[in-house]
Amino acid sequence: MADYLLAIDQGTTSSRAILFDREGQAVATAQREFPQHFPHDGWIEHDPEDIWESVLTTCREVLAESGVGPEAIAGVGITNQRETTLLWDRATGEPLYNAIVWQDRRTDQACRKLRDAGHLERVQSRTGLLIDPYFSATKLAWLLDNVEGARERAVRGELAFGTVDSFLIWRLTGGRVHATDATNASRTALFNIHEQCWDEALLALFDIPASLLPEVRDSSDDFGRVEAHWLGGALPIAGVAGDQQAALVGQACFSPGMGKSTYGTGCFMIVNTGEGAETSRNRLLTTVAYRLDGKPTYAMEGSIFVAGATVQWLRDGLRLFAHAAETEALARQTRGGHSVYLVPAFTGLGAPHWDPKARGAIFGLTRDTGIAEIVAAGLQAVCYQTRDLQVCMDDDMSATPGILRVDGGMVANNWVMQFLADMLGVPVDRPTVLETTALGAAYLAGLRLGWYRDLDEIAALWRCERRFEPQMEEAERERLYSGWKEAVERVRTE
Repeated sequence: MADYLLAIDQGTTSSRAILFDREGQAVATAQREFPQHFPHDGWIEHDPEDIWESVLTTCREVLAESGVGPEAIAGVGITNQRETTLLWDRATGEPLYNAIVWQDRRTDQACRKLRDAGHLERVQSRTGLLIDPYFSATKLAWLLDNVEGARERAVRGELAFGTVDSFLIWRLTGGRVHATDATNASRTALFNIHEQCWDEALLALFDIPASLLPEVRDSSDDFGRVEAHWLGGALPIAGVAGDQQAALVGQACFSPGMGKSTYGTGCFMIVNTGEGAETSRNRLLTTVAYRLDGKPTYAMEGSIFVAGATVQWLRDGLRLFAHAAETEALARQTRGGHSVYLVPAFTGLGAPHWDPKARGAIFGLTRDTGIAEIVAAGLQAVCYQTRDLQVCMDDDMSATPGILRVDGGMVANNWVMQFLADMLGVPVDRPTVLETTALGAAYLAGLRLGWYRDLDEIAALWRCERRFEPQMEEAERERLYSGWKEAVERVRTE
């Protein structure tokens, strides 16, 4: 009997492969970082072959190190960095150019022209998104217009577009399957989330040939089989979701009003809105949470571009410490209520500001400011930005989280989690399994393969490792947050 599910978690800075058992417990993990490329200011790229090799290597490593053979694996789930855009040759599978990463801002001027021309309402009403370089549509248009011969070849049907999940499915299945799931499709700005199809009017607006596009399937569905020579067996790919939606599933946020916040390279807060696609008045995003049996469940999302990347910058850029684990002890050295603010707008500001030209800054430095205060300010910035999203969601939605479930690498830091609870004024729950993104992909595959009867059975597996209760006085919370808002206003350009 097959006792495990293999989850592929392809992220912005690394790829992971994790084996999960039927109880949702990780039994083996492999991880591999890969290079980031910055050819120009605001440009961020990945070599698609680095993505592919890191995924293939980690899958093979996790099988070898665990001693689990392909016969013991029921199937594969895939979760991925969203919006990152790839274009490849249908005949050879070779990429035409590097992957343009979700953080990339090269299409800022193109987006500005579309907004100035009055297209924002058309895009938002159909996709739930804003017109911003973050999303895939303008990235794909840039590739077609700037890679020699790409547009002509696309018109002839020779090329394929995909987000990272589609590229991996294509490679794993030997080019037999060109597909994506509804969550990833909903992040392209080309997919009508109400009609659940690629939108012809938007394809015309962005000048995208329909022949490029993958087939859109449910999040728990048949995505073909991994060719046996890759992993030693023809494993079914049965679950696919963008990383933040996969984390929502992994956190078992299946009822309207339940929400989670993931702290990885960026920070993404998503709240389940059920069958209704609610529109934000505060520039948050409406997105597909997951689609099962052809029926979409929707969510509202706030996207923060820089969270864990701040810690990476403090470590690698400023060299204030050697390991991220050191940040908790440094933060605990600071006096309460210090007034240093670090606004990590390294690639602009995401929700709710959507200011691609904003740049990072540190405010409130005094003679006694040291490494500990700067590190603490970097950690606190993540919590302040989450409060920004909470304020918007409270205004937008009828049901918002009374308890926030958290995951991602940063949540292992108890100091950060306590400050987050203090800043939000609500309890913060940290689960026993922190790899909820990969877990969500595994759960989606398990649903398709009959491991789980329904979402209720998955929800029963969720366990809280620790709850952080708010302890800060309301007056102090508001004083600190007021200082943050002032700091943000000083870096904004729009």
